[in-house]
Amino acid sequence: MSELSSDAQSNHERFVREARASGLVWGLKSDQGWAVCESGEYEGTDVYPFWSGESDARRHCSDEWAGYVPASLDLDLFIDTWLAGMSEDGVLVGTNWDQELSGMEVEPDDLARELLGDEDDFDDDDDDLEDEDRH
Repeated sequence: MSELSSDAQSNHERFVREARASGLVWGLKSDQGWAVCESGEYEGTDVYPFWSGESDARRHCSDEWAGYVPASLDLDLFIDTWLAGMSEDGVLVGTNWDQELSGMEVEPDDLARELLGDEDDFDDDDDDLEDEDRH
């Protein structure tokens, strides 16, 4: 698969599209559990990074995560169990972070809505412009 871009929003949209299509998300797992790091946006908040493809997740199995391997989760399990639990725990989800571990940090409930939403969710801005043109 191709590498992720430097555009966090584009990478996030790709995460949602590809996770819907494959029915899987990918995280990094070790004997100690799943990879987690501190939020770059919110002090005292943890972020669990996930990717839409195994190869993008595997690129991060180095440095402090050298002991981790990519592990997949079924999308339904991820939405119903993981995201619900993450929301209760007050943690965030990192979606399709690039090689520098840069990307969006998303509220679990918001991500669940996106993953369960319509295929055309990301075309809403275009629809709004068309509606304005008609008035």
